Amino acid sequence: MHLHLGGAHLQPIVALAAGVLILARPRLLNYIVAAYLILSGLIGLGFLR
Repeated sequence: MHLHLGGAHLQPIVALAAGVLILARPRLLNYIVAAYLILSGLIGLGFLR
């Protein structure tokens, strides 16, 4: 069985991790949102494949 994580699979995993971190440490919200937006932008532009 091969596990291939592409942009379509990586985004939900990042969103889930961000949600858990926000629940654990609400002060991290700004940093988590910024990192998520940067990552999703890079994935959308094709820089992270």
